[in-house]
Amino acid sequence: MVIGLTGGIASGKSTVSAKLKELGAAIIDVDILARSVVSKGEIAYNRIIQCFGESILLPNGEINRKRLGSIVFSDKKKLALLNGITHPEIISRVKERIRELKTAGNSVIVVDAAILIEMGLYKYVDSVWVVAADREIQIKRLIERDKFDYRDSEKRINSQFTDDARKKYADIVIDNNESIETLSKKIEELWGNVMSGGE
Repeated sequence: MVIGLTGGIASGKSTVSAKLKELGAAIIDVDILARSVVSKGEIAYNRIIQCFGESILLPNGEINRKRLGSIVFSDKKKLALLNGITHPEIISRVKERIRELKTAGNSVIVVDAAILIEMGLYKYVDSVWVVAADREIQIKRLIERDKFDYRDSEKRINSQFTDDARKKYADIVIDNNESIETLSKKIEELWGNVMSGGE
């Protein structure tokens, strides 16, 4: 079974992913694949520099993801341009990874992607799980975890799909407004359902 796991920034998606891994799922971390797609020498890397210039590079020649992020998160056209370069590359790597893991005999594969829906990756999974948290809780977590200020936190959240938009694609919605213990219990129950042949 291939599960597509998604959720907004600071929703707790990574915590859910880590718990599923602990329970025995094979995880495809799309963020890691996305980083490899833009590393030096890759097709997407060269196209990004053509479009955004060399000012986004670190001294070692790699892309400064923070600088690029601050450019695209405040400009929808530039974000669309970047996505047009990176998404097709990422999708083909995810599909390849799913094939490899299935061949290796993994019974539960989790595609962990913040923008699973926006990228169209949901088309390649059997079940979509959305981790949702109230907006104010997300902002509080971003300020505490990433040291963003309130405005930056709002900008990041606004640049993504809303939970309501994600829920339209969801087979399962995991509410994460409470403690990590509560979340952990929910995931164990869901895992039990998957293992017993349910969703």
